[in-house]
Amino acid sequence: MSEGKRVPQRGLWFEEFEIGTVYEHRPGRTVTEADNVLFTTLTMNTQALHLDAAWSAQQPGFGGQRLINSMFTLSTIVGLSVSQLTQGTLVANLGFSDIAFPHPLFAGDTLYAETECTGKRESSSRPGEGIVQITHIGRNQDGVIVARALRSTLVRLAPKEN
Repeated sequence: MSEGKRVPQRGLWFEEFEIGTVYEHRPGRTVTEADNVLFTTLTMNTQALHLDAAWSAQQPGFGGQRLINSMFTLSTIVGLSVSQLTQGTLVANLGFSDIAFPHPLFAGDTLYAETECTGKRESSSRPGEGIVQITHIGRNQDGVIVARALRSTLVRLAPKEN
């Protein structure tokens, strides 16, 4: 093995986030029926729209399909962003707000995520860390927005060079 330069995979340091930049996370994730049933049962969500195909087929508005659990959708768009934005640089999630699911997601749809940096400031109480506000957006394969969430995170500043 070469003794050359090594570059570990990591997210962005606080200084590397740029307000107004949209980070596109690829590849996307094609959602399966198994994903939906597993996530829904693991989280004890007994909503029939996620679990009962016969009942769901009789409900208006979803074309006879079971709806993908919205918490799976939110978790997946956040997960799709990790390797590009926060792997090893995130200290904590501070909170989510303004979460919306404007369009349904179904088994067989492919979920793509993008994240916009909407604000940042160095922490006044935690030296070496900063607060970054981001907006996560999930789109299906047709580009239709299926989820949106504002998120506040605590991120490490880049280490000081010796």
